[in-house]
Amino acid sequence: MASREYSRPIAEAIDNYLIENDWSISFDEESGVFRFGLSIDGKLKQIRYVIVVNEQSYTSYAISPIGADKDDARIMKEMAEFACRANYNLKLGNFELDMRDGEVRFKVHTDCTGMVPNRDIIDNSISCAAAMFERYGTAVAGIVFNDETAEKAVEKCEEDM
Repeated sequence: MASREYSRPIAEAIDNYLIENDWSISFDEESGVFRFGLSIDGKLKQIRYVIVVNEQSYTSYAISPIGADKDDARIMKEMAEFACRANYNLKLGNFELDMRDGEVRFKVHTDCTGMVPNRDIIDNSISCAAAMFERYGTAVAGIVFNDETAEKAVEKCEEDM
């Protein structure tokens, strides 16, 4: 990634949080991007994180290890519908589907205008995405591997909400 402007204090706060939690991370000084993996409960077991630090904010992306086959129109349609259905009642963050390659991810954007995020804010932005994949990972897997419809897959995940 090319060199770009980002907030060093925000990056330092995120770095300190990740070090405190003893996570194996990589940080690109030129671009202000963190990368690491996290084990989660549920069908997916592991997600990749990319945290992009900006000048007055940061965005956490949790990326599913499985995605839609971009060449399978049915699965791409179901996964797009999954994102819409799952996102409907979410308060913090949202699922995204990359229509170019089928990648499924959960995004949490954190505005830091006038402040550096504290430990609780950083923890919330990271754990929210993990919780969403723990809840909805079964739907992603069901659509990709079991030909489930998005409607049924999301309904199953939301039964106990």
